[in-house]
Amino acid sequence: MGREADQLEDVSGASGIGEVQGVRDPQVTKEQLIAFEKRVADAFANKQVKGPVHLSGGNEDQLIQIFKDIHPEDWICTFYRNHYHALLHGVPAEKLFQAICDGHSMTLQFPEHRFFSTAIVGGQLSIAVGIAAALKRKDCKRKVWVFCGDMAAMGGAYHEAHQYARMQNLPIYFWIEDNGLSCNTPTYECWGSEWSGVNYKAKKYRYERQYPHVGISQWVQF
Repeated sequence: MGREADQLEDVSGASGIGEVQGVRDPQVTKEQLIAFEKRVADAFANKQVKGPVHLSGGNEDQLIQIFKDIHPEDWICTFYRNHYHALLHGVPAEKLFQAICDGHSMTLQFPEHRFFSTAIVGGQLSIAVGIAAALKRKDCKRKVWVFCGDMAAMGGAYHEAHQYARMQNLPIYFWIEDNGLSCNTPTYECWGSEWSGVNYKAKKYRYERQYPHVGISQWVQF
């Protein structure tokens, strides 16, 4: 498929969104992101985590660049692979770790940080559009940033949300995190070809995952 890891498509600012650039200096380093997920993986192996985990890895550099353009008071709507998003948006590491250990990894909610996630594939998309519509009606200067995987971006929920947001000129930006896989099924083999999904409100980056879709490649009997 000619895929290349560590690729940001249509880059015009740090994040690829040309109209918003450089509003934040992320306080979390690549090394800290990797160490946090290693800590979660170890806790999962030691039966400290009361639920499934979907660990991030291989996309640290891309997300650090993207979050440079995300204001601390902007809204984040994301999916079940969300630990890096939470850390980069300012959720304290210990608070996040405790929520994960309590079994909320797939559905992390931190309204005080304007951070929401869902375990439902594509479930965050309509919520993000609704928040963006409310911000526009209130003439608020804040924005919504929504993250989804490449398979979710092929589905109807994504296309409806993106089309409505684009036609209504809502203050929202879509980021597709493309690891080429839907769980363990090659996304573009399912659909027959690759759809870029890229325009002025939607961007995509590619990466190679470092952990399995769910868990840690080790059966843990709780």
